[in-house]
Amino acid sequence: MELFQLETFLAVAKEKSFSRAASGLHRTQSAVSQTISKLEDDLGEKLFDRSSRDGSLTDAGRVLLAYAEELLNVREEARDALKELRMLHQGKLVIAANEFTSRYLLPVLHRFHRMHPTIKIEVRRGLAREIPSSVLNRNAEFGVLSFRPDHPELRSAVIYRDELALIVYPRHPLAQANKVGIKDLVAESFVAHSVLSPYRERVIQAFQKHHTALHMNIELPTIEDIKHFVRMENGIALVPLIAVENEIRSGELVHVALRELAFERKLRIVYRSATVLSHAGQAFLKTCKALAQAPAERYMWQVER
Repeated sequence: MELFQLETFLAVAKEKSFSRAASGLHRTQSAVSQTISKLEDDLGEKLFDRSSRDGSLTDAGRVLLAYAEELLNVREEARDALKELRMLHQGKLVIAANEFTSRYLLPVLHRFHRMHPTIKIEVRRGLAREIPSSVLNRNAEFGVLSFRPDHPELRSAVIYRDELALIVYPRHPLAQANKVGIKDLVAESFVAHSVLSPYRERVIQAFQKHHTALHMNIELPTIEDIKHFVRMENGIALVPLIAVENEIRSGELVHVALRELAFERKLRIVYRSATVLSHAGQAFLKTCKALAQAPAERYMWQVER
């Protein structure tokens, strides 16, 4: 049973005439008759009383009528839903990110939501090392990472440049220094992030290279905790600059340049390479590219693979 057969059946039932149905469908009466006969053969039931002059439905025809109308209505609803997706009036955007990288997304999501307010946005929190698998397993359409994934089925594009910033509280002796070196920090107590990352390893290696002890006496689980603890005058910390820009502007924290640790942090959007992105996903990438054109912003668009 094909949908075009049901369309023909409904036309005949509505017009109560094979000839008028054929005219409305822009087909020949013979073609309409053949379609109805084929449908009746498939169902094993007669649908029209051929002896009547007004094309009356049989009992089987009346039963089929309600189902045919419902099926064709569902088809129209499906077409309308797909049109809504194309027009970005509905849909869902799912992004996997960790506690910190979500911060980078906020300006992008702000612009995207303003342009497409009916698209549902869901940012799922996860550990950075688990995000590539989440994207590959289709649990999320996009992932946000500060490192480049090496999986051949993932495509990545850099969307933001950041740097590692040394922060101290305003009354700290180093707050008045324009620039310091690693050896100047030998007696300092660092408030560190308890989550392992490539940047943490780079910091450890830099201190080892300069034969300087690195005292990470306190480890906290989030960047927000680290900032707050430093503001309470409990040591110093190395954090992404974007995470402390507001506190630096307000004077709650002080950014001190560190000569040997000019580490650039790149934030990446990752997604499956061998897949067709949803309409919402395509619009999200367009938003990322558009934000990269904004003046005085650190956002960029650089495809890596």
